[in-house]
Amino acid sequence: MIDIHSHILPDVDDGAQSEQESLEMAEQALEEGIHTIVATPHFKNGHWDNSRGDIEAKVHVLNRFFEENEVPLKVLPGQETRINGDMLADIDNQEVLTINHSQYVFVEFSSDSVPRYTGQLLYDLQLKGYKPIIVHPERNSYLQEKPSVLHDFIQQGAYAQLTAGSLIGSFGKPIKQFSEQLLEAKLIHLIASDAHNVKHRPFHMEEAFERIEKLYGPETREAFLDNARFVVDDEPLFAEPPEHVRKKKRFGLF
Repeated sequence: MIDIHSHILPDVDDGAQSEQESLEMAEQALEEGIHTIVATPHFKNGHWDNSRGDIEAKVHVLNRFFEENEVPLKVLPGQETRINGDMLADIDNQEVLTINHSQYVFVEFSSDSVPRYTGQLLYDLQLKGYKPIIVHPERNSYLQEKPSVLHDFIQQGAYAQLTAGSLIGSFGKPIKQFSEQLLEAKLIHLIASDAHNVKHRPFHMEEAFERIEKLYGPETREAFLDNARFVVDDEPLFAEPPEHVRKKKRFGLF
């Protein structure tokens, strides 16, 4: 299993605070069947500015630390960039780090808003050859009220990643229900942990995929697993045409 969203790098943001915590996260990841994990520290979210060069260097150090401790987990470089008006310039200046140096780039919203310029920015990113992935849209209160906005972004070529914990109720019942609605409307293409530590923000990947298989079947589970691999290998994602969120649930996804 590949986890494309985590905060396993030590002492860079609100994730792991030491190499020991990173080691504990690695051991938990392995227990859940994760063999490859993308480190995606925060960038320009108002608190942390982990630039491309810093992340790449620290990923190298962490991989060496894991090797020295005989931990068979591979860490790849990535970044969780909060959407901002300078994002295109930061990409041109090579400050934004894509997922494992692929065409896929994370775009994060704040928890309660979506900037008016988002549609244009997502379009401009695609014009530059990038494939934007909107992270954890299910936890955004604006999108909860207006899921048609996310539908339009997806219809226009963006992708979306759901947090594993959201699907199993770690963020509350309303977010769990909204997560299922997004899945049923084919508005989600990737499942990732967004893990920060082993206690309060663990991986929950195994449980989330069990939930997906129960609701939508093994083929859907495999499709999400494949899409994570496609991202790190810089290959096209599997995606069906998006639908609008409906209050009445239906079954089937891919």
